[in-house]
Amino acid sequence: MNVPAREVRAEYGERTITVYQAYSPQIAEPALAAGAFVPPFKRGRMTWIKPSFTWMLHRSGCGTKPDQDRVLAIEITRSGFAWALENGSLSAVDRRVHASTQAWQAEQRASPVRVQWDPERDERLRELPYRSIQVGLGGEAANRYVTEWITAIRDVTPLAHAVRDWIATGCPASDRPDFPAERPYPLSLLATARIGAS
Repeated sequence: MNVPAREVRAEYGERTITVYQAYSPQIAEPALAAGAFVPPFKRGRMTWIKPSFTWMLHRSGCGTKPDQDRVLAIEITRSGFAWALENGSLSAVDRRVHASTQAWQAEQRASPVRVQWDPERDERLRELPYRSIQVGLGGEAANRYVTEWITAIRDVTPLAHAVRDWIATGCPASDRPDFPAERPYPLSLLATARIGAS
């Protein structure tokens, strides 16, 4: 199966999309209790959301890295995710998207969202030849995320640990834990152009 080089893949429904973040228990526990990010979570810092569960596992070491030991699945509105992408700016200049370095710099100054494409990972967290998106939310985007977009927060740390153990023991694919059912995510023409999607 040919997968486009830059394609957003996610678990989603009619109105929401699932993204992932990993935090320390000091941030995760209050968020789970409140169903929203509350102090000590800081809106002033850019916060990165990832629709790919395997990329989140790779980034957090399956929930074992310091301050990333609680892996959270966050349901957000699809309209909010669309707003983020349509107002996003790539984290590096891309000649397919930007007419010049100056145009990219101007876009960066005007945008509260950063978009980055990193190598996707397979179920055993091996690098794949196509990319996965992560989206950094700052300023207005972070405020919208915290106050408007989030509809639910779930703790998926036990699943992250189950995947870690499955990989470590070299168990066969038949014993694989149940991964989220991610599929290609539809993007608007504006979002596709802004983030350099395939």
